[in-house]
Amino acid sequence: MAAGTGGVSRRRLGVDLAPLRASKQYRRLYVAGFITALGSQATYVTVPYQLKNLTHSTLAVGSLGLAELLPLVAFGLYGGVLADRLNRRRLIISMEFVLMLSTVVLVVNALLVHPMAWILYVDAFVVAGASSLQRPSIEALNQVFVPHDLQREAAALANIRYTTASIIGPALGGLAAVALGPATVYVANLVTFTVSLLLLYTLRATLPGGSNEESHAAALASGLRYAMSRPDIVGTYVIDMLAMVLAFPVVMLPFVAERFHDTYALSLLYCGLPAGALVATLTSAWTRKVHRYGRAVVVAAAAWGLGIALFGYSSSLGLVLLGLAIGGGADAISGIFRATMWNESIPPLVRGRMAGIEMISYSLGPTAGQFRAGVMAAWTTLRFSLTFGGLACTGSVAGVAVALPRLWSFDARTDVHVAEVRALRAAEDESQP
Repeated sequence: MAAGTGGVSRRRLGVDLAPLRASKQYRRLYVAGFITALGSQATYVTVPYQLKNLTHSTLAVGSLGLAELLPLVAFGLYGGVLADRLNRRRLIISMEFVLMLSTVVLVVNALLVHPMAWILYVDAFVVAGASSLQRPSIEALNQVFVPHDLQREAAALANIRYTTASIIGPALGGLAAVALGPATVYVANLVTFTVSLLLLYTLRATLPGGSNEESHAAALASGLRYAMSRPDIVGTYVIDMLAMVLAFPVVMLPFVAERFHDTYALSLLYCGLPAGALVATLTSAWTRKVHRYGRAVVVAAAAWGLGIALFGYSSSLGLVLLGLAIGGGADAISGIFRATMWNESIPPLVRGRMAGIEMISYSLGPTAGQFRAGVMAAWTTLRFSLTFGGLACTGSVAGVAVALPRLWSFDARTDVHVAEVRALRAAEDESQP
């Protein structure tokens, strides 16, 4: 790596651009993902806002998660199988088209004199299914395009992409939805999908290295067997899912904003989590000294729960934002170590299938979490639902650490799986002209 810019970024900010410099394909996939995320994040906050205005019900808004549960599980696992067997580029582009068409439906519905709430649920089902089929292929390509020794840097860059989009997208989407109406946000999302598709078309076709001789069911079964042979990896999935199911607060933000009379409160709340995540990522140079990834994931997830508990309990807008920032920062650190652990220790031949399981863990959790938060808020109070969820998250994460000692003891310096994947990647690099 060149001394100048790369060295400064390592020392001061903890951000290394080496993965972007090393691979043109990764740069294109990265930029396309950022553009898609901008529009999708704006739509993500606009749909519950529109549904809130149509129904005025925390339960109805929280039930958006139910519409996403089945496709996340079914298509997430199947998408992982397809990622290890098909042309990943073609699959990614096809699902991007489906996502674009689903946004067209949102535009048409929003322009009706009386928009229909049920369409929002159907659209959420379709989006969850298409995203679940697409995401494993994207994750598998990330591992292929980025050298093995730069996976931690790529994980940090992925956090920056996501958190920046999660700040800009919801902030602009929330303001535009309130001032101009949901249709404006959905139209803007169509523009971002168009630009993203143009970039995705420039990716080269990367065929998986696995065999197509076994059936899809057999391929899925072998992927699940590999997952069960890795309790350290399974532990990262369980912890992330528990953290999201018990303490995912985003869908309740429109109701939390009603505690405050400031017109900008909702936009600030939507920025709280990603702002904390962005700061944590930009100052993450210290993570390079940590090799026990499992312990880092456990501690970060516990801190996430405490931050959400502070957010849920506080009546001050400042403390509410502080709680979100703490939670967002902790979640970003957890994400860096989880992604690094996965890409450094999971063999390329099963990376797509494992990415499907990963996607379920980090997507199904928020989906179920928003339903849990809505139901508990309807049965008790919003404050109790959010505070209890945060504290329950911290306690359950500690329990997982005790139950899965191989997660707690994982050390990248001595782990046999990390050594195996490093050797495989080195052999692949040597075989290429």
